[in-house]
Amino acid sequence: MKTSTIVAGLLISVALMPAAQALDLSLSLGKSGEGSDYYRLGLQQEFTQSWWNSPTGRLTGYWDVGLTHWAGDQAASNQSLSFSPVLVYEFSNSDIRPFVEAGIGLAAFRHTQVEDRQLGSVLQFEDRIGIGLRFGARHALGLRAIHYSNAGLKQPNDGIEAYSLYYQLRY
Repeated sequence: MKTSTIVAGLLISVALMPAAQALDLSLSLGKSGEGSDYYRLGLQQEFTQSWWNSPTGRLTGYWDVGLTHWAGDQAASNQSLSFSPVLVYEFSNSDIRPFVEAGIGLAAFRHTQVEDRQLGSVLQFEDRIGIGLRFGARHALGLRAIHYSNAGLKQPNDGIEAYSLYYQLRY
């Protein structure tokens, strides 16, 4: 899969998101489970509704499209494009709001190898969990773990993880 195909897929995914609200931008920096650098640029759009609103918090979520670069030596680096709905539980209604998040989505990798991990196919499932803090109306800082696997649909299925610190800016 060429980089131009990945970028085109990212733009199409963003165009298909509901246009009710502005997009958020996020940048993640971290390490893969194998120790290589991991860089992710994401676009998010909040769900238009929330549930279980109370003085202690609310359940909400967002749609996420991400373009990721997996650094490594020349043969082991890779890029991926992902799309995922993510559920978020925000605690409290103050200016500083802790939250937890979880999501399951899809990712397309440029190659079937990342570092020494054999993914088996370019199509992977993306599972994520994270924690963080929202500051005011526009900023969030968090920690996230993401696992990629083809769920045994094709062998080999080594899968790979990434652990990152991320910053999100709401427009």
